[in-house]
Amino acid sequence: MKKILITGGAGFIAHHVIDKILSSTDWEIITLDRLDFSGNLNRLNEVVNTYPESERKRVRVIHHDLKAELNPEIIANIGKIDYISHLAAGSHVDRSISYPLEFVMDNVVGTAHILDYARKIDNLERFAYFSTDEVFGPAPSGINYKENDRYNSTNPYSATKAGAEELVVAYENTYGLPSIITHTMNVFGERQNVEKYIPMVIKKVRDNETVTVHANKEKTIAGSRHYIHAGDVADALLFLYNYDLSTIPEDKTGAKCQKFNIVGKDEIDNLELAQFIAKTQHKDLKYKMVDFHSSRPGHDLRYALDGTKMKNMGWEPESAFKRLESVVQWTLENDRWLIT
Repeated sequence: MKKILITGGAGFIAHHVIDKILSSTDWEIITLDRLDFSGNLNRLNEVVNTYPESERKRVRVIHHDLKAELNPEIIANIGKIDYISHLAAGSHVDRSISYPLEFVMDNVVGTAHILDYARKIDNLERFAYFSTDEVFGPAPSGINYKENDRYNSTNPYSATKAGAEELVVAYENTYGLPSIITHTMNVFGERQNVEKYIPMVIKKVRDNETVTVHANKEKTIAGSRHYIHAGDVADALLFLYNYDLSTIPEDKTGAKCQKFNIVGKDEIDNLELAQFIAKTQHKDLKYKMVDFHSSRPGHDLRYALDGTKMKNMGWEPESAFKRLESVVQWTLENDRWLIT
């Protein structure tokens, strides 16, 4: 039986990854979490408790803050590991602008600590680092960034994610740590924090409130994203763990660490998205367009990644619209997750 260590397992994306692993494998799961604002143990508890007791025993939570290195007691408690998925991170852009050093500690120093632990593991099969589309910065119309395109961080959050990526690359080059890096676009799904756009719109439409839609300076074009369900992200991770990476042609630049864009099938502007959510609730959308850059400095109007690499390998996500309708209905029926 394989064993996987998932950092930030009580976080939004990670708890969907745990659900996928429970349903698709017989692996033992260790999650390392400090259980703060982002790490809500109730998420993990809800998912795990849908499985029989024999399956629930495969999941174990260890409390640890990665701002500190893993001490011998924590390492002994984890035991032998085959895979590591590093998802723990500070991810709130507004907070990173107000408290940048907090994000350096969580995202750069925290990644350094888990990497230094990982490099000492005998026969580790793969280390997966979850990064973000935001490392590339804003994407002009018609541009979809490929995995190894240049970075252009526009806020401390994306800069610290990019910095952590370089540490992963360095640990593969220096120590031979078998690593992959994923760039994931805007993720949505069940049990997402209501501060995020989709659950926020679900709540405001339900409560007949006005939805703010960020747009260009002329307030004529809404910002857009390639939205993807967290379940598809989890599916992509398992696909990558099971894929023979030796079959992928070497990068012409000599880069060893493979990177993968996990991209939603549809590019959706945020007005279209809000209208779809309102339609699903059988309501008219109340909204106002606002100047994005003036109202939220450090944020970007459009992000876009090229998903050709994963598609050519044989993986594609489901349509966000197909997933979104079920997420809206689930969230309304489980509205405890809309409490601020």
